[in-house]
Amino acid sequence: MPITADHIRATLAAYIDEYPRDKADLGLPLALLDSGAELTSRKEFHGHATAGAVLVNEHGQALFIHHVALDKWLTPGGHLEAEDATLRAAALRELTEETGIPPEAVTLAGEGPVHIDVHPIPENPAKGEPDHLHIDFRFVFRTTGGKLVTLQEDEVSGYTWRPVGSIADDRMRARVEALIA
Repeated sequence: MPITADHIRATLAAYIDEYPRDKADLGLPLALLDSGAELTSRKEFHGHATAGAVLVNEHGQALFIHHVALDKWLTPGGHLEAEDATLRAAALRELTEETGIPPEAVTLAGEGPVHIDVHPIPENPAKGEPDHLHIDFRFVFRTTGGKLVTLQEDEVSGYTWRPVGSIADDRMRARVEALIA
């Protein structure tokens, strides 16, 4: 069963309960849900949901991938698919797809997203997409051992493990550090 607006709303509510100071930053997704916008559709250009994974290894390092289309180093993540039942499942699927790390090699750290970020995505004429917003639900996963990374080369051109302290977003970094401590 695909992700529903009710699931997104419940995830946002639980997140705001845990991180109340973030409520002001989440006005857009809340307003879009109230308006009936289809946040699970990547064709909703006012803003649509995406799911991301912060994968942390036993050395306290986070996995970063080089995203081809954006030419940036990011944590794994991407658009929701019809087969995703939850945002957490979407984050795990994206992690697996982009890195080749099997789902059984990772465990979820914490129940809900550690961070929800609304950020702009530039126009992509090749895909017929105007500038739009992503509402990224980010979950933390852990892994141990030297798991082989096999990149999805049409979207990802490299990977690196960096200290969790190198995560650029202050809130996300502090929350990941607290969760893995």
